[in-house]
Amino acid sequence: MTRQRVQIDKKDRTILSLLYENKDISQEEIAKKINLSQPSVAMRIKKLRERGIIDEISGVNLNLVGLYVAQVIVRSTNPNKILGLFKDCPFFINGFIVSGQNNLLLMFAGEDLASLEAVIDGHIRADKDVQSADFNIVISSIKDYITPLKTLSKPLKNPPCGSNRKCVDCSAYKENRCFGCPATALYKGVFW
Repeated sequence: MTRQRVQIDKKDRTILSLLYENKDISQEEIAKKINLSQPSVAMRIKKLRERGIIDEISGVNLNLVGLYVAQVIVRSTNPNKILGLFKDCPFFINGFIVSGQNNLLLMFAGEDLASLEAVIDGHIRADKDVQSADFNIVISSIKDYITPLKTLSKPLKNPPCGSNRKCVDCSAYKENRCFGCPATALYKGVFW
């Protein structure tokens, strides 16, 4: 993937800063602060959105709902395959291919540590393309951590990761150390 450098000027940076501080700030207020007309501010914001610099997402404040956040640092011979396993997983927040000896950084959210550990052990550490996986829990964050989370209106027959493993066959699930996949009817938790 080739990175394109996007040029923005001082007024655009000020608009971004003002929106960061207060997402509900009016265009009129921004216009007064940067000495432009409201239509000019509207046009700048429109262009920033069209260029993908500004994007709005709906998310869950993980600090408020009591979900744990796990960071998993992985060394894999096939990082794209590992990322692909989790693209539709409700626990999955995001994944990054990174430089260095460990080439993947994965972020997960879950309502209990045992379920998160079961996901890591059963789907990452068990994969033949994974040489190592370091599992860490985020203890606290300076800012609220708001992120989109995948929820489903009705359970699926099979987990979205495409795994052939069924929760009922998993020892962690049988021993109540894992709530199961939130996308299936076997899920025993309360958040999803």
